[in-house]
Amino acid sequence: MTLSNAAHPDQTGSVGLTRTQYLDLPRPLRLASGRELAPVRLAYETYGTLAPAKDNVILVCHALSGDAHAAGWSADTDTPTALDGFAADDRGVQSRGGLGWWDGMIGPGKAFDTNRYFVVSTNIIGGCRGSTGPSSLDPTTGRPYGVRFPTVTVNDMVRAQRLLLDELGISSLLSVSGGSLGGMQALEWTAVYPDQVASCIPIASTAALDSQGMAWNAIARNAIMADPDWQGGDYYGTGRTPTAGIGVARMVGHVTYLSAESMRDKFGRRLQDRPDLSYTVTEADFAVESYLRHQAAKFAQRFDANTYLYTSRALTYFDLARDYGHGSLQAALASVQARYLLISFSSDWLYPPRDSQAIVEALRANDKHVEYHNLETRYGHDSFLLDEDRQAPIIAEFLARVYEANRIGREGKA
Repeated sequence: MTLSNAAHPDQTGSVGLTRTQYLDLPRPLRLASGRELAPVRLAYETYGTLAPAKDNVILVCHALSGDAHAAGWSADTDTPTALDGFAADDRGVQSRGGLGWWDGMIGPGKAFDTNRYFVVSTNIIGGCRGSTGPSSLDPTTGRPYGVRFPTVTVNDMVRAQRLLLDELGISSLLSVSGGSLGGMQALEWTAVYPDQVASCIPIASTAALDSQGMAWNAIARNAIMADPDWQGGDYYGTGRTPTAGIGVARMVGHVTYLSAESMRDKFGRRLQDRPDLSYTVTEADFAVESYLRHQAAKFAQRFDANTYLYTSRALTYFDLARDYGHGSLQAALASVQARYLLISFSSDWLYPPRDSQAIVEALRANDKHVEYHNLETRYGHDSFLLDEDRQAPIIAEFLARVYEANRIGREGKA
């Protein structure tokens, strides 16, 4: 088993050409629902070199529509890498060899510096980008699971990642980080494995999605299930897929990822390829309408509708206070040992700064080490993907301090 799949970094600071690898877990995964899932395959990529002491490992976790391809150019994909909001469109990701979803943050000299750190990225359990999910074959029937796939939680995702790292011979993490759902996974890591994580960097995330966020996710799921081509989740192999439903779900997602300012600047009330109104109810007269239709069509081609249902459900189930603190976030974080760096964005109304501030307050009430930055941005929730230049130095400096503190700690124990 190889522990590096990125080769030949180029002069621009990229990790170079990458290949997704796959690992079959050696035993069934016991889920939070009480069910067991087997077999379980996880897709993953790694960047950088694992230190002899295995003390330089950083796990990066992706958001709702992400995958294992976090950095470099993919050598083995024919579809764009999974990104939220404007990111894929603005970066010009190509149909083959697309850049990873956090390429601006992972690589030589970047925030997650692969000259120093060994970075691991996985596709979550329940995914459709190489990991076992609802589109995978159910061994008991020989057919895709569909909605017979067991419901998964953020806890299930994290425990699957723990098993993968076990197989790679990695017992602890220097840091775990991610944005949005990725930040939820990072927080879960510190609650479930407090003695195995030295630091945690949740970005544009929350300890529990509020009712408005839950409502948007419910609308997206209902759009998929209302599509006749969803067929109760058993659309695989029928020649009919719920492209309309997942397209609407993606439109909803796009709007929630953006700020009013970024939408106004990008679209305004400009017409799309026409001199005047069409005076119809079916045409996409305005640029914003055309853009949403285009993104919906692209997303429907590359992402499984059932996976969207399952991942969206995991988002709504996540609640640190309920799961670990009997309703108290302070109690839930009482036993964590990691150092924390939280980053939020002023224009993010889906995961607003107050969500990060609540985590910071709970950590400080427990006398935990925490740093917090609320960045003034205009991109909304998508800032964690688009405003990398401002995040990178904050993260790099924080990680350098954590790495040095760990080194001094090891030497003191020697």
